[in-house]
Amino acid sequence: QVHVVESGGGLVQAGGSLRVSCAASGRTFSSLSMAWFRQAPGKEREFVAAVSRSGSRRDHADSVKGRFTISRDNAKNTVYLQMNSLKPEDTAVYYCAASSCSGYGCYLRPREYDNWGQGTQVTVSA
Repeated sequence: QVHVVESGGGLVQAGGSLRVSCAASGRTFSSLSMAWFRQAPGKEREFVAAVSRSGSRRDHADSVKGRFTISRDNAKNTVYLQMNSLKPEDTAVYYCAASSCSGYGCYLRPREYDNWGQGTQVTVSA
């Protein structure tokens, strides 16, 4: 069982920046694909970004491309989401997720993620 814990959420003004972090344990971190999702009030959870096990490949949703960056530090068992130029519509609970899938490109498939954190609230004020 992989244990995932997010941290770093908070309140920020529009145009500001915030970095959220996620620590995973219970399995060798470098064997895990990692991703961020978010869920805004009244909306379904949506994919935000994902990174491959080595960190060499990553992808971001169109809605955050150019503003958010996912990265990972395998030595620290941690994945990050750097969020710049934040907008009020980025307000959501941000969830970190882990997957032990091993197929090529599997880190891009949301259904592969089966270990979830409790989420961290990010609120962007206008």
